[in-house]
Amino acid sequence: MSQDPSVSATPSPPPVASAPEMPDHVYLVSYPKIVFLYPTVLTALFCSIVMWAKGDIPTNEIVAQQKQNAQVVMKAAVQSADPFSADPAPADGDAKESAPATEASSPSATAAPETVSVKIHSYHNVCARIFLIVFALNMVVISFDFPRTTSLTWFFAITAIVIGLWFLFSQNPGLAPKLVQGLLTIKPWANASFYMIYTMIMLFLYMWVMISRRFDYWEVKGNELLHHHGFLSNLERFSAPNLRIDKEINDLFEYMLLRSGRLIIHASNERRAIVLENVLFINGKEDRITRMLGALQVRVRTDKE
Repeated sequence: MSQDPSVSATPSPPPVASAPEMPDHVYLVSYPKIVFLYPTVLTALFCSIVMWAKGDIPTNEIVAQQKQNAQVVMKAAVQSADPFSADPAPADGDAKESAPATEASSPSATAAPETVSVKIHSYHNVCARIFLIVFALNMVVISFDFPRTTSLTWFFAITAIVIGLWFLFSQNPGLAPKLVQGLLTIKPWANASFYMIYTMIMLFLYMWVMISRRFDYWEVKGNELLHHHGFLSNLERFSAPNLRIDKEINDLFEYMLLRSGRLIIHASNERRAIVLENVLFINGKEDRITRMLGALQVRVRTDKE
């Protein structure tokens, strides 16, 4: 018996979107502010690779600088008269006659020394400037807090300064090249070993920070809050059903670097609030804790009914 093709099969129901998986626990770790220095570490690593690939600091630049200094001294010595010369000053009548002979007899005295053309590389100066700029900006980020209102104030202040400088340079066209030339005369440099040693020191500190955080962290579970601390994993327990958590983002730039912020935990059986600074990826952890505690509250109400 053949099946009627006009009779279509029963359509399958559309797939139901699965609910997000409920987390069993959430770890909360408070980090020191050294973790925000990773842009400087990456810059130092990049500069060390560039310097190593380019052959480190070029020795010909030092030689060229010494030869240029020697040329300046020689020109100054030729153009200036020697006050300690033992030859008597010629008379007025003899000066005109002896002048051509002197020029003919000693052409090297008036001829300028040959200029030494040595190619000067500046990649090491560029690397040093980039490293110092990133390091300075990174230190500003970890030294001061920039909340939203302060960041807006700084934004408008920097905008006003830029407009003022643009107006100043437009009214004085020769000022900008002089300022740029003056800044370019500052030539910092460092070799590949310096950048690599800085990178290794910071990575060593990061390693110890990660190890130390293994002995001091918080764990949020469905029915309790645990504090693991100490070398032998000492444990403190707090009740979680009435747990209240507040999130604060006090520094906009630190949030941009590692999505970090401050968590303030209010436990039901604890007077003082538990403050965790520099919790990384704070939004995701807050969302997981909220879902976990919300599901717990629903189960508790169902059991009571």
